[in-house]
Amino acid sequence: MTQIDTSKADNISLPLPPERQDAGEMAVYARFMQHLRHVPNSRMSIKVLSAIQFTADMQDHSDAHVAKLLVDLGLRAPRMAFPADFLTFIDQALMRDEWDVAGPSEALCDLRQYWNENGEDRFVAFKRDYPRVSEDAALV
Repeated sequence: MTQIDTSKADNISLPLPPERQDAGEMAVYARFMQHLRHVPNSRMSIKVLSAIQFTADMQDHSDAHVAKLLVDLGLRAPRMAFPADFLTFIDQALMRDEWDVAGPSEALCDLRQYWNENGEDRFVAFKRDYPRVSEDAALV
C-alpha cells in the first residue's frame, strides 16, 4: 500500500499580527485567524484557502487582496492554499526583477523561496493556458 507523505503539505507558517496600528489589517488578520480554527477540514492548506475566502467575503475585499495582506504579514503555505487570482498576480510579479515596476515585494520573494524549498513546481507560471483568439475562415 502506498503512503502519501503529507509532512510538507502541512508545513505552513501562519501570519503574525500587524506591527503598525492599522485597523483594516488587524480586522483582516483577526477574522482570518478566528475562522481558521472553525474550518471543518483536516488539511491545513484547505483551511487556509477557506479562511482567506471567508475573510474576503466578510471584509468586502477581493480574495487576492486578503491573500497578499496575509503573505505580507508572514503567511507561508503551498500554492494550493491560495486563490487563483492571487496566484496569477504573484506569477506575473515574480517574472519581474525586484526593482521593476509591479515587481515582487520582499514577502513575495520569501514566499517563492518557501515554495522552492518545499518542492513546488518552479515553472508553473509558464504552464498556464492562455485563451487564443480564433476566427473562422470562410473558403470562397
